[in-house]
Amino acid sequence: MERVREQFETNVFGLLRMCQLALPAMRRQGWGRIVNVSSMGGRMTFPGGGAYHATKHAVEALSDAMRYEVRGFGVDVVVIEPGLIKTRFGETAAGSIGDADEPADDPYAPFNAAVGATTEGAYEGPLSRLGGGPEKVARAIERAISSRRPRTRYKVTPSAHLILAQRRLLPTERGTPSCAPSFRAPGRPISAEFRPRAAGAAA
Repeated sequence: MERVREQFETNVFGLLRMCQLALPAMRRQGWGRIVNVSSMGGRMTFPGGGAYHATKHAVEALSDAMRYEVRGFGVDVVVIEPGLIKTRFGETAAGSIGDADEPADDPYAPFNAAVGATTEGAYEGPLSRLGGGPEKVARAIERAISSRRPRTRYKVTPSAHLILAQRRLLPTERGTPSCAPSFRAPGRPISAEFRPRAAGAAA
């Protein structure tokens, strides 16, 4: 829980506090622009990343609400949604999934190892060609600041465009991208007698 709180402190509470500190001056002068950095992960989820995705979903929701709340003061709110960015994020994310203090018989250990390897592989393998460097995010922020009529959202890198388009056009039953079923869920399969019957099946 402490690690979850740290993620929310960094990605949500710190961002929200910065907005609170900047808004009074923007209201007084009658104009301003807030640019919040979210992620494509704020509009979809991958297994193993629930806490991280929750923080980015929160950024999206707070930004959308704030946009309505401050519009009357001449203030815009823009969201930046990076996809795969070539930094040490993949390595950090993969390392944070496991925990050296967890018991050796942790039932989620194989699942966490697979998710960590897949996450790191996305940043280092062929999929990384759909990513970009931090300068792409910087350019998107610059466009959001300098444009006379900015968009509400800026997707950054081909991976963000591709995955979010897939999420919009091909939503899955559980709200995760179509590649998510490639992860083997932790635990044993549910016995057949406990599986829900298909709609219309005889009782």
